[in-house]
Amino acid sequence: MKEKILVVEDERIIACDIKDCLENSGYIVPAIIAYGEQAITKMGELKPDLVLMDMMLKGDMNGIQAAEIIISSFNIPVVFLTAYSDESTLQKAKATQPFGYILKPFEESQLITTIEIALSKHQKETVMRNALQKEKEMRELKSRFISMVSHEFRNPLNTILNSTELLTNQNQQLTENTKYEYLNHIQNSVKYLNELLNDVLLVGKAEVDQNQFNPIPLDLQKFCADLVAEIKFTATKRHNIILKIQGCSIQPEENTNSQKLSANITLPRLDEKILRHILTNLLSNAIKYSPQGGEVRFDLFCLLEEAIFRIQDEGIGIPEIEQENLFTSFHRGSNVGEISGHGLGLSIVKQYVELHGGEISLISKEGVGTTAIVTLPING
Repeated sequence: MKEKILVVEDERIIACDIKDCLENSGYIVPAIIAYGEQAITKMGELKPDLVLMDMMLKGDMNGIQAAEIIISSFNIPVVFLTAYSDESTLQKAKATQPFGYILKPFEESQLITTIEIALSKHQKETVMRNALQKEKEMRELKSRFISMVSHEFRNPLNTILNSTELLTNQNQQLTENTKYEYLNHIQNSVKYLNELLNDVLLVGKAEVDQNQFNPIPLDLQKFCADLVAEIKFTATKRHNIILKIQGCSIQPEENTNSQKLSANITLPRLDEKILRHILTNLLSNAIKYSPQGGEVRFDLFCLLEEAIFRIQDEGIGIPEIEQENLFTSFHRGSNVGEISGHGLGLSIVKQYVELHGGEISLISKEGVGTTAIVTLPING
């Protein structure tokens, strides 16, 4: 489809000639406008790809003034039409950085060539501008990420350094209980650093895994049952993990070695490693952020084209004002208290869900609990 060219020209005959010339060359002319003010108000409605603007329009606003607003406010290229003008007016026109000039009277070939060059130039500038903006955003994100990681590493390293210095310099004066306490601080800090390092590596690994995404036929019923059995080893007796599965029972298909879900649905294809990380993280969070215990409900629904995983706890929940930052790296709720963590888990989970072509949402109420819902396509 050809581009739309808006003609802003107060000489009607010239405007009609331009319109016929453009349409004969396959362009669309959505309107002919005689006044600069009207051209500006019509930008949102007409959404032209280029504006052909007479420099010396009648009315309160000339073409140069109108072009300046159109270029700055709508990022639409402008090509000026002009018969003659003094040096001062030309300098003002140049200041708006138009994409070309066409002198009246013009030849059809000159008009079309100037427009084609202007459209091509604007397209290239737009691509370059978007690329530079994306690069800038990536640099800022990388800088912010490095800053946050450095901060997260610094605290446990300081704890290790201070504890070892005290054990070295004041060993004779310290009681056995105090020594044990400092050693315990060191061990906990090392564990925290190890977990943090693993998660930081996973953040970068998500991009690499785009080329290693490996969905295979997976018995979800058995997979989830085995996963819950593993998770129960890390949970306290105060936690009761309840697994409920609907629509995922499998049946052997006659005369083949493959298996099928009920209702003749083929065995779902999912990346086992990615799914394990997603569900392990969410189940571990449900336990960790329910320090008083309670039920953790894990529901699995198998549908025709997707699998839905729902994990619901009765824990501390997330303050409503903070929920928009749930998937931001290093963000943690203000109500977590002394519960350990570094705020990378959900960020990584979201990356893996999206890598799988799925969606994740969280519903939470402070003091009541949190529900995480992950939807994944199962035929990928």
